[in-house]
Amino acid sequence: MKIYTKSGDKGETSLVYGQRVPKDNERVEAYGACDEANSFIGVAMAEIPTEGRWGHFQKAFHVIQTKLFHVGAELSTPSGKKVTWPITAEDVLFLEQKIDQWELSLEPLSKFILPGGSKAGAMLHVARTVVRRAERRAISIGRMEEVNPIVIQYLNRLSDLLFIAARYVNCQLGKPEPTLHEASSD
Repeated sequence: MKIYTKSGDKGETSLVYGQRVPKDNERVEAYGACDEANSFIGVAMAEIPTEGRWGHFQKAFHVIQTKLFHVGAELSTPSGKKVTWPITAEDVLFLEQKIDQWELSLEPLSKFILPGGSKAGAMLHVARTVVRRAERRAISIGRMEEVNPIVIQYLNRLSDLLFIAARYVNCQLGKPEPTLHEASSD
């Protein structure tokens, strides 16, 4: 099978079940943001060892990346059509449990932090901002047609998890997080 089909050469693509839409359609924007976030997560995971103390982290993110793919598939499914891999409340609970687990090893925040620290931590912050965009796009879709409210919850919680995960990675790697400070006038 060839990777190129030429079917999108005129600025359209297909949703699940074959409905053709412009490539700047809200659904395409939403599932595209999910794909983009998933790619940034992949870059972050490539920077983290796969075994030893990181094994649990890598396994959790394998689940998260798979579920984020499912979120994208759900967002690319037109209203009223059967969703192949629906996101559930248990998926949101999984994120909450990981947030609680990883947050235990972190110092409470006393200042605003800036994205940075390690490359993996910085990439998780980038993924967080892209997930926020996916969430905004999903909300926009929801104003026009039905969107599974669990998808919105999942994206909201995922951005929280990515924030904690970035902090956790930086902490575990011994990389200080840059903090916000007021700019001096000199």
